[in-house]
Order: sequence, then C-alpha cells, then structure tokens
Amino acid sequence: MIGVLFTVCALIIIFFIVFQKRKNKLLLEKIEREQAFQEEISITQIEIQEQTLKNIGQELHDNVGQILSVANMNMSILAMQVPAELKGSFSDTKNAVKDSLSELRALSKTLNSDVISNRGFQESITGEINRLNKLKLVNATIEIVGDPMLFTEGKQSIILFRILQECISNTVKYAQATVFKVVLNYTEEALLISAEDNGKGFDMASAEKGSGLINMKNRAELINSEFKLTSSEGNGMQLQLEYPYQEAFLNVSKR
Repeated sequence: MIGVLFTVCALIIIFFIVFQKRKNKLLLEKIEREQAFQEEISITQIEIQEQTLKNIGQELHDNVGQILSVANMNMSILAMQVPAELKGSFSDTKNAVKDSLSELRALSKTLNSDVISNRGFQESITGEINRLNKLKLVNATIEIVGDPMLFTEGKQSIILFRILQECISNTVKYAQATVFKVVLNYTEEALLISAEDNGKGFDMASAEKGSGLINMKNRAELINSEFKLTSSEGNGMQLQLEYPYQEAFLNVSKR
C-alpha cells in the first residue's frame, strides 16, 4: 500500500514538474514572440521614417534647390545691370540666396539615408558639426579617439546618426546653448559616443514622455546599444551611447 502511495506521489510530482516546465516554455515563447513582434514594428517604423526623410530630401534638392539655382543664376546675370548705389545690397541678397542653396543641399544630404551610409557615420556627424558652426547656431566641436576603421557597418551608422541628429536638433531648438561637443571613442569592443551642451537643461521626468527621447531610446535598443541621457534645469545635457559594433553586427546578420 505504501509502495502504491509512493508511486502515485512520485507520478504527481513528475507530472507537476513536466507541466511547470511546459508552462514556462510556453510563456517564454510567448514573450519572445511579443518581443520579436515589437522589434519588427520598430524596424518598420524606422524604415518608414527613413523613406519619408529620403523623399523629403529629394524633393528639397530637386524642386526647391532647382528654384534657388535658377534665382542664383538670374541674379548673376542681373548683377551687371544693377546701379552702383544698389550693388552692395544686391550683392548681400545674392550671397544670401547662394548660402541658402548651399545649406539646402547640405540639409537634403542629412535626410537621405543612402548618402549617410555612403559617407559613413563619422563624416556625416562631422558634416553636421560644420553646419552648426557655419550657421553660427552654436560653437560645436568633435573629438575622435581611437581607430575609426573598427566601425564599418553602414546600416547601424544610419541609426546612430539619427540618434545624434535628434540630440543636436533638441540642443539647437530648446537648449539656448553656446557650446556643443561630441566625442567618438573607437575602442576594440565598442564605439563610445558622448555629446553634451551647456544649455539651460530640462526636467528628465517631462522629457521622458516626449517622442524625441522615446525615438532615440528605441533606435538604440534596435542595435543593442546602451543609451543614457541626463539633464537637469540649469546644468545642460549629457548623452552617452555605447554601441558594441561587433556583437550588434553579428545579431543583425542573423536576422
């Protein structure tokens, strides 16, 4: 009798253990499916955003750029007919049109993911820094540490560029900063990116609800990057991003 009870108890315990393992496996599979689904949604959203930005960039270059090019040529032709007393003002206006055309072309390049991929991450960021200085929006600098050849992934460079581009945009729009600094540190295992400004700062609790910060976080998660943005009122902004390029490259390749 005792042997029978022992056997029944053993069977019940084995059944419970098997059932629990099966349940945990199903829960794990469900979580993995949900994570994969959310990741696919994020990837699709980013692809749509990139295509939209690319289309806007092409429209700016082909349509508005063409109009400014024609205006610039016409003003060059008219320059010989302008009275002497108006030459100074006319020259200033012509230079403004020329500068607008140059800025429009630079802007259209930053919106086109193909151009970013071909130029590379570092050159694209350097272009943004130069643009900030040219427009006198802020005193911007970039520091390069290590060997840039360690980072060669084109797809990931677009995502990293968009994160920094969002950061730069926020600094220009809201921070009232006079200084903006970017450091790209190429280590053996990861690309360490830091950016900071000396602006008025902001309340993190409010910022975390904004779409800009959410977009930056989502992009960083897609390429397995550690993302940290800190700020407080009166203390500027600090962004830290760690991209393990070798690990991220392997994970993306498996998809």
